[in-house]
Amino acid sequence: MYAFTITPEGPFSLAAGLSFLKSFTPARYHDTAQDQALRLAFPCDDGHSTVGVEVRQADGPQGAVQAEAIVHTGLPREGQAGTAGETEPVRPSPRVDAVRQQLARILSLDVDGNGFPKLAQRDHVVAELISAYPGLRPVCFHSPYEAAAWAVIGHRIRMVQAATIKARIAEHHGQHVTVSGRTLHAFPTPLVLRQLDRIPGLPDTKVERLRHLADAALAGDLDANHLRAMPAQDALAHLRTLPGIGPFSAELILIRGAGHPDLFPRQEPRLHAEMARAYGLSEPDASDANRLAGISDRWAPYRSWVALLLRTRSGE
Repeated sequence: MYAFTITPEGPFSLAAGLSFLKSFTPARYHDTAQDQALRLAFPCDDGHSTVGVEVRQADGPQGAVQAEAIVHTGLPREGQAGTAGETEPVRPSPRVDAVRQQLARILSLDVDGNGFPKLAQRDHVVAELISAYPGLRPVCFHSPYEAAAWAVIGHRIRMVQAATIKARIAEHHGQHVTVSGRTLHAFPTPLVLRQLDRIPGLPDTKVERLRHLADAALAGDLDANHLRAMPAQDALAHLRTLPGIGPFSAELILIRGAGHPDLFPRQEPRLHAEMARAYGLSEPDASDANRLAGISDRWAPYRSWVALLLRTRSGE
């Protein structure tokens, strides 16, 4: 068991993040406890371990975030999901710093948010959003790998259906982790996913693409730090070389998988419609991605964050 603390830089509300997750279909987050704790299970960035974590926040808009994490290593036995004591082979556990870094990225706590409230001084729409959703930062997919898998699973099917399939994959092939007496099902690690040759509800083409994405993750092509270190357009071009990943999915992976804080999504018509409404734009400006991107320059260096608040207001 690891215990560690993350101190937010700038306003942050774990309660706001919890509220967001409960309405974010891909997360399928359900926790009936009223203790304002976040409980997650997910594959580690190392590609073979799985972490279960409970997260709490001390009182106050910049209260310390306290986490307790347990790590399972290795592969579940063939044909069954992993549970404690059933993993093989055993590999070295990731350092606590790596787990801490990944959790910080998931909660967007790896970004200094002290400058975010200042955006309200130069943009009335942002001022309204910050007032409506105090302390809400993007809650990301657990990794670019998991975001990419979601993009493939969800392509051309309803989001609710995709979420059900993803949850079933986690239940049948992922590590089962007990967190505060609750059993959580993590999405399978790349080492496990690459071995699957059939997934109920998915055509063979998607299963093959998932296997290729697992290989890409193991090869480092979906490393969050590497993607964020690249110029954004280069990172998007790189992601589009992966099987099944087009322009929309590439943005999803970079923004909501790698946690890039400052990229305007050009491939989201629903976001653009909400933005046009908020800024009182009419055609042709309302559907001009370049015009909208120009407005988003006011949001720098938090363009992804403001986009998330707009999506939240529109009901995502």
